[in-house]
Amino acid sequence: MGLIYYDWHINIFNMHLFRNLFLLTLLFLNFISGLNAQHFNTSFLPKKDTVNIYQEMLNDRSDDLMENHPADDIYNNIWTANRLNPYKIPIDSLPDSVKIDCRFFNVPVPGIITSDFGPRRYRYHYGTDLKVNIGDTVVACFSGRIRIIDYEARGYGHYVVIRHENGLESVYAHLSQVLVKLDQNVKSGEIIALAGNTGRSTGPHLHFETRYLGNAINPATIINFYTGKVHSDTYLITKKKSFYYQRDVAAAKKAQTKAKYYTVRKGDNLGSIAARNGTSVKNLCRLNGIKEKKLLQLGQKLRVR
Repeated sequence: MGLIYYDWHINIFNMHLFRNLFLLTLLFLNFISGLNAQHFNTSFLPKKDTVNIYQEMLNDRSDDLMENHPADDIYNNIWTANRLNPYKIPIDSLPDSVKIDCRFFNVPVPGIITSDFGPRRYRYHYGTDLKVNIGDTVVACFSGRIRIIDYEARGYGHYVVIRHENGLESVYAHLSQVLVKLDQNVKSGEIIALAGNTGRSTGPHLHFETRYLGNAINPATIINFYTGKVHSDTYLITKKKSFYYQRDVAAAKKAQTKAKYYTVRKGDNLGSIAARNGTSVKNLCRLNGIKEKKLLQLGQKLRVR
């Protein structure tokens, strides 16, 4: 009886062990099948649109674009030779600050500034003009890839746009000759063109721009053109410091919509035009950037308000 009792306990023990092993096996198989089913289902889920992913990346203020994303990611892999600013990213959607690596910089030309970034009579000047002689060599300010080679008869003339590895894009305009090809990779300091006087230009000069996601930044805030070096190895893009001019541009556009113009007729002079439009000759000269002895031409348009 004792032996039978002992064997019975052994049998009970074995039955429990077998049942537990069986249950564990079932749980394991269910776990594996669940993973497979989950993997199978997620492959059919719709993927997020890349533009939405990009907007989330921009709005994540804990994310440092410069350190964690290459230039292609910053620009959402948009690459086109058709437009200078195809990105349509408003200032308000940019992060509060972005670090730009300015090491390995080379000044495009060693010329002096002839015209600063800022407002002009009828438009805003989004770059810095540097004095050159026709045929002077123009070099890439940072390493990057040639995105645009184009010509604008009433604007930039022959010009080149480079997207840089640090996230900036640069513009080189009024060139006499372009020495690089579209999509070509260039190193900082590499010759890309010869300076000139093409397009809307009053004399030989290099019009040079720095942009981030299509939005212009005053090059002089990054570069000391008198020394030919950057102010610092790192430039911090901020909405307040880098895009301060946006409010002025908006105000100028608003004022322009309220402007009034007069077309010069036979027998007109500045005095008669001023009297007819309730203003002064001095104000006409200021609004139009002319002198009081300026000879008027038939059909010429003058701003009177």
